[in-house]
Amino acid sequence: MNNQISKSTDSRPAPETGETLLEMRGISKLFSGGVLANDQVDFEIKAGEIHALLGENGAGKTTLMNILYGLYQPTAGEIYIRGEQVHFKSPQDAFGAGIGMVHQNRKLIPAHTVIENIMLGHPATRMIINEKKAKEEVSRIEERFGFDIDLDARVWQLDAGEAQIVEIIKALYLGARILILDEPTSVLTPPETEKLMYSLKDMVDSGLAVIPFITHKLPIVLEISDRITILRNGRVVDHIKTKDATKTSLAQGMVGKEILFDLNRPEVSPGDEILKVEHLSALNDKGFPAVTDLSLSVREGEIFALAGVAGNGQHELTELLMGLRKPTGGKIIYQEKDITRRTIKQRWKAGIGFVPADRAGMGSVAEFSLCDNMAMNFYFLDEFSSFGILDNEKICRWTGQAIEEFNVKAPGVHALARQLSGGNLQKMILARVLTANPRLLIVNSPTQGLDVGAAVFVQNRLLDMKKHGTGIILVSEDLDEVLALGDRIAPIYEGKLMGVFSRENIDKAKVGLLMAGLEEEEEEEEG
Repeated sequence: MNNQISKSTDSRPAPETGETLLEMRGISKLFSGGVLANDQVDFEIKAGEIHALLGENGAGKTTLMNILYGLYQPTAGEIYIRGEQVHFKSPQDAFGAGIGMVHQNRKLIPAHTVIENIMLGHPATRMIINEKKAKEEVSRIEERFGFDIDLDARVWQLDAGEAQIVEIIKALYLGARILILDEPTSVLTPPETEKLMYSLKDMVDSGLAVIPFITHKLPIVLEISDRITILRNGRVVDHIKTKDATKTSLAQGMVGKEILFDLNRPEVSPGDEILKVEHLSALNDKGFPAVTDLSLSVREGEIFALAGVAGNGQHELTELLMGLRKPTGGKIIYQEKDITRRTIKQRWKAGIGFVPADRAGMGSVAEFSLCDNMAMNFYFLDEFSSFGILDNEKICRWTGQAIEEFNVKAPGVHALARQLSGGNLQKMILARVLTANPRLLIVNSPTQGLDVGAAVFVQNRLLDMKKHGTGIILVSEDLDEVLALGDRIAPIYEGKLMGVFSRENIDKAKVGLLMAGLEEEEEEEEG
């Protein structure tokens, strides 16, 4: 590591490339209730390498890294740093050993400045705070690794990608030699992803070690890593050099069976216009403009894909379309009727389905059974109730059929929603919405956080709906998903569409720039 950076944290010598920095031997973690999250896991990383940890949701990646970071104590096993056995009782112990972790859910204080957040936790701040010196040291880190963040900005003013960079800089400032990254590219635009990859390569060139743990972005794993460890059901199924891996072999290792990445994309001629949005505007929950004078249209049998980084108005737009948020201007025309002021139930009955991004908070009730969760969209139909009394037997029978059709892994129809993994809960919500055969489907971040098998399943179900004439609005932060599924693709930035591109004339690089607001709208194509 750069000597100036090391000097700002501690006097430990910088690691030499190739030196084994970390060994985890026989790590097991048994939680109460008999859940074995890690089972005799071995993992190591050397200075100057990126060693990716790969696995499905629930494979044990997060538990293993939380043990390394001192958040959990292992039930069995040993951890060695530079050959010396260590016992981490807290993240502070991990910090002291040179381990930093960047969580997917940010741990920053929004009201404080960037430099204040970076300084928090540094030993020097317990005595005399020298912000000027800290800024000098942090600026050297930024210059060394190609970062460019305004140190005086408030964290709430940053986008998701910038907030992630702040956490990385903070870890480096605190002296991290081993950097753990939780789904590092999940909130980044393509240009931001490319910049991060260059920065990570600079870090390992300086002798750092990086452990990204990833659920499904296999191309990223293949591009940035040197070695890969795959976990399945809490156990290591493979240690492999990246040069010997392929996307297919990694997916098969994660899931335990072959995954076919080819999507069953049907050839469908779009039908009549089913939705028309005219000059729609709305505020976010803080009272600031979120959607501004936005217009779009969707046809039957078409997937209209919105590509954008979180916080650019796409979530507010989906809520507007479903009646969950009131507009400040504009109209929503569905099947040639103005539904701008109609209720959620009226829109659902008219054939509009909605799959929200927050599957745990908005899409389901954690303490309700699967039967009760399924009934939430159908309790008012004569088929499932009589004079206000639900036919629970019929609802549960129908729930069982949906579980089977959508390949949901659940203990049974009476299991609580919180007992399902993220991927299975997402399939359950899709089952509830899709079995209603909506004519217009609004689906927000349908595969976010899902493993490869679940993601491919969900994507093919959406394509199947398209084949049957459903008009679909797809919102996704994953540009590859947008390009794979969308018939027309619209980058969204700060509540405005930056253009509309047909599938045949798409330019991935340009769309990525527009997602980041880096180009003016041009060559807009109306489809």
